[in-house]
Amino acid sequence: MQAVWYTENGGPEVMSFGTLPDPEIGPGTVLIRVEVISVEGGDLLNRVHTPPSRVPFVPGYQAAGTVIATGAEVTRFREGDRVVGFNWHGSHAELFAVAEHHCYPVPGGMDLDLAAVVPIAFGTAYDALFTYGGLREGETVLVQGAAGGVGLAAVQLAAQAGATVIGTASSAERLALVEPLGLTHGIDYRREDIAARCKEITQRKGVDLVLDLAGGQGKDALVEALRGHGRYAVIGAAEGTLPSFGFFEMIRKAMQVTGISFGRDMHTPRVHALLADLMARVHAGDLVMPIAREFALSEAVQAHRFVAEGHPFGRVLMRP
Repeated sequence: MQAVWYTENGGPEVMSFGTLPDPEIGPGTVLIRVEVISVEGGDLLNRVHTPPSRVPFVPGYQAAGTVIATGAEVTRFREGDRVVGFNWHGSHAELFAVAEHHCYPVPGGMDLDLAAVVPIAFGTAYDALFTYGGLREGETVLVQGAAGGVGLAAVQLAAQAGATVIGTASSAERLALVEPLGLTHGIDYRREDIAARCKEITQRKGVDLVLDLAGGQGKDALVEALRGHGRYAVIGAAEGTLPSFGFFEMIRKAMQVTGISFGRDMHTPRVHALLADLMARVHAGDLVMPIAREFALSEAVQAHRFVAEGHPFGRVLMRP
């Protein structure tokens, strides 16, 4: 098969493209012929920070396509089914092998481009907001990085649940694109003080929940924007740096900090039911995900660089 791989951590340039052996099919494996790959933030973070578990290492969490083979113990899928697959590695290839419990059916008639971007973006946003964030109608949530994939999902889900949604982005133009999706207040973080604006919007109370998708040096402002006993969801580090929380910093604010790793739960019946619902809502048009740009799989270096540096509005796709 044609695939992308690397042997050491680093920037996009460590990735190569060429021929590798096809994945092996175990008893519980579903083998997908990939049609659409969704480039996820974790794909970039792993390439930079996580030593490859094997070499050559094929990166990539998520892709959609058609089942072409199944292991002897697989009961939920058969050849010809349209699915989205998840794995901690392996999506950047023509063939993607995933465990049956990490495979999700695509509704009949749904565009595979849309299906490919649903699980991680919308599932992560849902868990950060509701399962672990405890967001309730009438509360205020601050979405740091509202114009990215998970951010756009979070804005829509929070707004539809009756929350006040404050979102940050790098320009007024990008915030204007997010506004129709349910953004109540936008903050241009390059020109405005996030904490001061949040205090102004909430009449000095502070926000109830912060979703931090960007990481980096903005963390202190987000903590300042949070009310006492507020909740802070650590989701991603789009800037590539990894901030930390001080022990007394958390005590002084009496804040609850929760790390969100949706992939840890994606095999569970709860998540299978959640993703079926989210997939149906996207298929119906109740939730949307803009596609910022498409690349060929052979252009993975350019695709990763665009995600890291180009501030795409929505998701970036690759095609084998």
